[in-house]
Amino acid sequence: MHLPTSPAKTTAFHPDHVLTLDGLFRARVAASPNKIAYRQFDAKSESWLAFTWAQVAAEVTRWQKALHRENLAPGDRVAVMLKNCVEWVIFDQAALGLGLVTVPLYLDDSPENAAYILDHADAKLLLIEGKFQHRKVTEIAAASATLETIVSLEAPDADMPPCNKRLVVARTWLDAATEVHVPTRVLDADSLASIVYTSGTTGRAKGVILTHANLLWNAYYATQCISLGESDVYLSFLPLSHTLERMGGYYWPMMLGAEVVYARSITQLAQDLILFKPTVLISVPRIYERIYGRIQNNLAQKKPWQKKLFHLAVEVGWQRFEYQQGRARWHPGQLLWPLLNRLVARNVTDKLGGRLTVAISGGAALSPEIARTFVALGVPLYQGYGLTETSPVVCVNRPASSIPTGIGQAFPGVEVKIGANEELLTRSKCVMRGYWKNEAATRDMIDAEGWLHTGDKASVDALGHYTIIGRIKDIIVLSNGEKISPSDMEAAISLDPLFDQVMIVGEGRPYLVALLVLNAEQWSDFAQTLGQDATTAALKMPQTLKALKQRVNEHLKHFPGHTQIRHVIPDLEPWTSEAGLLTPTLKIKRNQVFQHYRSAIETLYADFKV
Repeated sequence: MHLPTSPAKTTAFHPDHVLTLDGLFRARVAASPNKIAYRQFDAKSESWLAFTWAQVAAEVTRWQKALHRENLAPGDRVAVMLKNCVEWVIFDQAALGLGLVTVPLYLDDSPENAAYILDHADAKLLLIEGKFQHRKVTEIAAASATLETIVSLEAPDADMPPCNKRLVVARTWLDAATEVHVPTRVLDADSLASIVYTSGTTGRAKGVILTHANLLWNAYYATQCISLGESDVYLSFLPLSHTLERMGGYYWPMMLGAEVVYARSITQLAQDLILFKPTVLISVPRIYERIYGRIQNNLAQKKPWQKKLFHLAVEVGWQRFEYQQGRARWHPGQLLWPLLNRLVARNVTDKLGGRLTVAISGGAALSPEIARTFVALGVPLYQGYGLTETSPVVCVNRPASSIPTGIGQAFPGVEVKIGANEELLTRSKCVMRGYWKNEAATRDMIDAEGWLHTGDKASVDALGHYTIIGRIKDIIVLSNGEKISPSDMEAAISLDPLFDQVMIVGEGRPYLVALLVLNAEQWSDFAQTLGQDATTAALKMPQTLKALKQRVNEHLKHFPGHTQIRHVIPDLEPWTSEAGLLTPTLKIKRNQVFQHYRSAIETLYADFKV
């Protein structure tokens, strides 16, 4: 069941009219050529630059000429490894308009994993940002068999290591193609638009095949859920290589003609929020966790009466929210809200710019306590749910019907149901075509009736509000939305004779921790190499912990960068079935092992600086 949604302030371009993502771009340029589309900071001039839709279109034409000069054929893959910037959009649109397929890469990915993605996708060209990437790119180029050309926005330094691939500077590359004639391409909605690699349930990343229609319809459905328009300002900082940002911070605002500001960095995010006062903010939980952590740190410095005032504001604000949602009666305490808003809540909302209409949290579960605090203090925070494989959003809360601890209702046009084992299933125009070069994995994910099996367990109420209650398979989702298969990593680490038993934890956390049971004999030898006695006390020494972490990560070097272990908790006491930590068939009881080490785990994460 879906509750009525508010009409958008601006009529969004319909997918049936624009057909493709480059068609969407052309329609936007024609509708509002002189309106500012993007703003970004220029480090050289130390100033903010603004780009109109017409200016972006002119650059797209230049880039299309240069790409066409590379003799790339429709369907060829081209990769992009940039921070969020207008050049990301320009490159993507130029490629899409030629029928090319964009493969996004994360800036912080390891050279080995980046090379694997390039080769698996058969990518021929890679766009990079500048000098800080050049040494890393030489490693990627050396490991890649398919990559032919690297285009850099900046010229390399004179001492750059030799690169075994053709490396060109963007300005020179573009200038050389000014006289090139680009033929008109006629694409359809089912044409392949992008291959997005996600770790999913295996150690090696899987390539999610997304069509123009997949991404267009997801963006269009977003416009039907929340009332936004061309006067809105999106602050973009979640990487565009993340499908949530690509849809929510790129195609969605393009449909509405809204302005996008590219944040300078996470460290300068607070300043950019104040400077541009965005109305839309899209993030994974980690950013909200950071802000919440700062709030708690500041609160710890306050006087007792100030702490009581803060908690009263949260309590009254939550009562007010529940009343507005029609789930609670009016309470006389709400008469205090104007005062509490002025004294407490505005201190939070003003730090977010003071104009937020919607703050989306997706990619991983947001802590109920954090969600409750922000919503109570007047932050319009709406949690959603999706996967790269669904382009990506499946469900989201709406202003008129929001349960902050749940994932909301299904997108209009998206079918959702609870299947066997309480598994959340979805079917829509947004579901991927499949996994690149992996038909077996595609069949495992999408059944014969077109239902995509998410692997998540869910419940649903009478109004169609869904809540995630667990997972069918053991998948860890970090607070930044990255998904990790712990079993693959544990198997790799367990190949080392030093480690008899391994379990990785990190669900909803900012990083991974490895629980390790060491082999007694191997530990004795390892301790000697560190100049220590093989005692239990020695396991807790910083030198030992550092050495164990390095040894663990050595076994994970073939895995994506976000799977690296940040801390280890070593032990010499084996996990046994007698202790209730293993099944009779010697499989790890993950919940029981977690509880066994809960105190040590919580201490590690509590010391993490937000």
